[in-house]
Amino acid sequence: MNDSTKYIALGRRKESTARVRMEPGTGQIVINNRPFEKYFLRETDRIIVKQPLALTESANKFNIAARLSGGGLTGQAGALRLGIARALLLADAGFKETFRKNGYLTRDPRMKERKKYGQKGARKRFQWTKR
Repeated sequence: MNDSTKYIALGRRKESTARVRMEPGTGQIVINNRPFEKYFLRETDRIIVKQPLALTESANKFNIAARLSGGGLTGQAGALRLGIARALLLADAGFKETFRKNGYLTRDPRMKERKKYGQKGARKRFQWTKR
C-alpha cells in the first residue's frame, strides 16, 4: 500500500448520502470541511460512525474525508457508517466476514412511508365527526 492510495465508497440511509474518501493517515475525520466532533454533537451519532473503525482497530490508521447530504443527523451517521465500512473493505477484504456478522455492510432499507390522499399522514386519518 503506497501513500497515494485512496479508497472511495458510498453509504446511504433513509434520505441521507455519504461520499467517503479514505486514505492512510493519523485517524483524522473531516465531514463537509468541518471536524468530526463539531459536526456530530450527539455522542450516540459519534459512536455509530466509529463502530467499523473500532471493530477493525483501524481508527488511527486512516484519514477520512466525507461529504454528507440529505436527511437528518442520525440518518447521516448511519450512511457514514456504511460508507466507512465499504471503504475499509476496499482497503482490506479480510474484514468482510466481521462486517457481515455485525451488519455493517447491510444497507438499512427502511424508508419514510408516503402520505396518502384523504388522510392526515401515512397512516393517521382525519378525525371523523358524526354531526
